[in-house]
Amino acid sequence: MYKMTKPELRKKYKKLRSELSTKIIEDSSLSITNQTLQLPIWDFSFYHIFLSITEQKEVNTEYLLHILNGKDKNILLSKSNFKDFSLKHYLLTDSTIIKKNAWNIPEPVDGIVIPTEKIEVVFIPLLAFDLMGNRLGYGKGFYDRFLLECKKEVVKIGLSLFEAEENLLPNEPFDIRLDFCITPQKIYRF
Repeated sequence: MYKMTKPELRKKYKKLRSELSTKIIEDSSLSITNQTLQLPIWDFSFYHIFLSITEQKEVNTEYLLHILNGKDKNILLSKSNFKDFSLKHYLLTDSTIIKKNAWNIPEPVDGIVIPTEKIEVVFIPLLAFDLMGNRLGYGKGFYDRFLLECKKEVVKIGLSLFEAEENLLPNEPFDIRLDFCITPQKIYRF
């Protein structure tokens, strides 16, 4: 059984994040990135990654971008549509221009659109997760909709600054579970 509601959990984790120093976030992000190297995911070609919202004190994915670039992977970034809560995916190239939208989300301005079916690995932002692989995001459902469009085999990897929530997170039938979640301390496999 879970004890806290989704809004209560969001409030709790946003507060915990707000108390983290820049140094802790950077050190934790580097640990998380180093742990990704242990995952069985490096034979794929198309990797979807989020660019961190620094104002929300998210995991810094810049380190992960460097690894993906170094391994010569196709890196995809999303642009959010707040009318229908969908994501459009663009190939990151040398000419990609990134701008923050009204919600401070760094996004590609335009570029080469890649169909969702091509995506093989997705790195997912989250506020909290539990030991069953359930995740809690910001509540708009962007990633739930996006993951439903992906191939069934897509590898879903959450990145979290905190360890798993002991109690089961509240979830809906349409929520899609993670395959892995990486924290600064360990890799959770579901």
